[in-house]
Formats: sequence, C-alpha cells, structure tokens
Amino acid sequence: MKVAIVDDDPLVRMGLRAIVGSEDGWDVVGEAGDGVDAVALAEREQPDIMLMDVRMPGMDGLTATREIIARGLGTRVLVLTTFEVDEYVFDAMRSGASGFVLKRIPPADLIESIRVVALGESLLFPSSTRAVIERFASRGLHRLPELTEREEDVLRALARGRSNGEIAADLFVSVETVKSHVASILMKLGVRDRTQAVIAAYESGFVAPGEDAEA
Repeated sequence: MKVAIVDDDPLVRMGLRAIVGSEDGWDVVGEAGDGVDAVALAEREQPDIMLMDVRMPGMDGLTATREIIARGLGTRVLVLTTFEVDEYVFDAMRSGASGFVLKRIPPADLIESIRVVALGESLLFPSSTRAVIERFASRGLHRLPELTEREEDVLRALARGRSNGEIAADLFVSVETVKSHVASILMKLGVRDRTQAVIAAYESGFVAPGEDAEA
C-alpha cells in the first residue's frame, strides 16, 4: 500500500513516516508541507492513502482534498486533526475525504485507521465521526434518490457506524449481501464511500442527529 503524508510540521511528518513505515508492505511514497505540494504529490505518485493535515499555509488541506478528489486519482484522503468537532473536518469529508483521525491517537490506532480506510470497510471511530456529521450536516437538506427498503435499513446502519459484519448479523443476511447493498447505495447516491453516504443521509434528513446514537 502506498501512503503519502501531508503536514506543515516536519516533526509530525517524521513521526507519521516512522509509524507508517513500520508496517510490512506499506511504502511512504512522499511528503508535502502544504496543499499545493499535496496535489502535485497525489498526481505524481497516486498513493492509495493520503494523510492530510487541515490547517496549512497557502492551500489548506480542505482545498487540497477537493482538488485531489475532483481529479479522480483514486487516492483516499484521511484527514488529521487536533479537534474532534471541527467544521473544517466536516467540510473536508463532505468534499470527499474518507474519514478523520485525531493526531493524538496511539500509533496502533492510526495503523488500523489507515487499514480500514484502504479497505473502505467502515467509518473511523464512529462516535467521533458521527459527532462531526451531526453538528454540521443540518446546514442544508438534499433529497435522496429512491432506495429499496433493505437499502434504507443498511444506510441507517451505516449512519450508526456499523461494519458489514455487524449489519449482516443485525439483518440476518450474509456479508456479501450487505456488500451488494452498500455498493448499490453508493451508486444511487453518487458517492465514493460509506462516509459520503452517511453525510448524504444526514443532509437529506433521512437520518436525524442523535437518532439511534446508542444502537
């Protein structure tokens, strides 16, 4: 797996490189200190995952994320942030980032987060992700395309941060069936991953803030 690191702090980049480079089969293909260099790095190396700081001089991480996603490079952006509830984080996710992690998380959790995003399996740290989405998604409402009843069940489960295996157990179906429903939901919503589907669910009012928070 190819990973790129974007942060304006050289010490942070050094630490992230050490953590990522410790995993067998993972290769840090480049670093950048601002958004302009991040976009160029994504174009040049086409990493699988880009760890993206939000607040940087010049082009910030939000703008860089939009650029990278708009260019259809296939790179998944994992936002790094100091704050759990940060409007910049929501905007980055809305622009196409696949999730976010806190800079203070333990190295093992960062490794797992990268792995989860690379697989597109589930939301990162669902409670934190949901808090960001709930706080900001109500700013505008957008109508969802028509979904089947089972697809609606799956989308509600995604909004609760459930994994494919957990959804399969809840609905008494196979994991492959869940994957098929998720793929159909993403196609109908015109989004690239589960995080984007959950944002769409909140923005449309299909899922209300606080709904099934403890489910």
